[in-house]
Amino acid sequence: MRKILFPILSIMVIASMVLTACAPAATPSGGEAVQPATGGETSGETYASVVEAGELVPPIVAQPCEGDACFCRDKTVTVIVNTAGEKGPISGPFYEVRDEFQAATGATLEIVEVPFAEHFPKLMTDLTTGTGQYDTSIAGAWWLGDLVGGDYILPLDDYYNDTSGKFPKWDIEDVQQGPRDLLTYDGKLYMVANDHDGQVMYYRSDLFADPAHQAAFKEQYGYDLKVPDTMQEFRDAAEYFDGKDLNGDGTPDDGLTMHLKVGGQGMFHFMSFAAPFVIGPDNPKLFWFDPATMEPLMDSPGHQRAMETLIDLIQFGPEAMMGWSLGESWDHFLRGQAALTFTWGDLGALAQQEGSAVKGKTGAAPMPGTTEYYDVVAGEWKQVDGVNKVGNTTGGSWAGVISKFSDAPDCTYFLLALMATPEKSEVYAYRGWDGVDPGRFSHYLEPNGTNTIDGYLAAGWDAADAEAYTNAYFENFGAEMQFPYLRIPGTFEYWTALDIHLSEAATGQKSPADALKATVEDFNAITDRLGRDMQQEIYVKSLGLE
Repeated sequence: MRKILFPILSIMVIASMVLTACAPAATPSGGEAVQPATGGETSGETYASVVEAGELVPPIVAQPCEGDACFCRDKTVTVIVNTAGEKGPISGPFYEVRDEFQAATGATLEIVEVPFAEHFPKLMTDLTTGTGQYDTSIAGAWWLGDLVGGDYILPLDDYYNDTSGKFPKWDIEDVQQGPRDLLTYDGKLYMVANDHDGQVMYYRSDLFADPAHQAAFKEQYGYDLKVPDTMQEFRDAAEYFDGKDLNGDGTPDDGLTMHLKVGGQGMFHFMSFAAPFVIGPDNPKLFWFDPATMEPLMDSPGHQRAMETLIDLIQFGPEAMMGWSLGESWDHFLRGQAALTFTWGDLGALAQQEGSAVKGKTGAAPMPGTTEYYDVVAGEWKQVDGVNKVGNTTGGSWAGVISKFSDAPDCTYFLLALMATPEKSEVYAYRGWDGVDPGRFSHYLEPNGTNTIDGYLAAGWDAADAEAYTNAYFENFGAEMQFPYLRIPGTFEYWTALDIHLSEAATGQKSPADALKATVEDFNAITDRLGRDMQQEIYVKSLGLE
């Protein structure tokens, strides 16, 4: 693949606009050890504030080295990661593992925390200048288009396949296919598994099981109240529960909660929501661009119906959510003030922590689907048998990459592999504050995976919540159709344009059709500036359409 050179100033401008991709709730980051979720604003957004972290910690896996076995003596490994602190998402586990890593290798671990908006540009400056200040970055999966395209990071296949016993072992086959695909690029392994992002629907299981609500819903809508399977059923349930007292405090609550502030990750949620309106059996991969011309597809009738449907749902949520970031929406659900939402795995885990009003009341299921989708290739709507559902890996799926300029790549891989071991990953996935979401068979309950309910109970989970949560993610990542994850240069610049215009539609500044037309215009301008032929070549390769 040809090397791509990026003007650093341009990167800085783009990054200053970006959002935090599923850096989960916790201390101002998303602190002090026992109070990670204190609200506040870091890394570009406000995090959940109503729950506290527990004392659950992962086990020691690597034993201290002696003599020549300390193969990293006098070496320093420097990781750059989003600002979060010692009990914050993504960065927190590095503080936990530092002593263990240093004792096992003889190396020194330096943790460089930077605000989210500075992470990518600082990393790219280091890489494009060949400075080698950072050995590793806990990168967003969408960065691979830039990092691999620029030949800035090392392929990791030789490290992963090493049989000498030098490195801790993790199993890529344990990662479910959807998130596993994000670890590789152009047939090579570039990321060490860590976080596995994807979005599912959350619902108040106690409300849906309530006989009084079931009877009233059936009288009003003519069918049984059940976990929504389609977008229409999701709308009906949101409408029904809106305005009712859902947490027993005597005040009306909301049918759903979302967050629609520009810079608050709304565009990620639109992607997951819009997927079944466009992706279907005859069009499994084309959502973003025409691969022959790189002409954006974002204003298709399917995209437009998806945005109209999403905008229609706003009436069933609190007016304040128009200015909310992610954590504020999570807080609303965690207080018991909303019946429905859809978001990342963090929320299901946060619901189990001290301060949550919905522990034992939080159901989870894959995103609802549609009964028809717009096939952008055929240019027509197509009906489906049953429900058209599309899995997703929406979000950052934060994972480790190694700079080609690192002077300690072996030591760096040891660190990343240590954190990817099943013993540690299992604990990370139980917790709500550390930013590591489930996506491995070892995270799922039998028969879907190898975990047991005892592990979740010991971690403080409600049994029914754990079963619904792990089933939802198993089904989401294992769905036959998966939303196409965009991994080309400039990805987040495209996504930021979508976010801005989504907000314009949500606030009534533009109609959904006009918002999507403006998105197409911005996409074309970005593509032309970066080079249409180059973008087309990488886009085709990234989707396996060669």
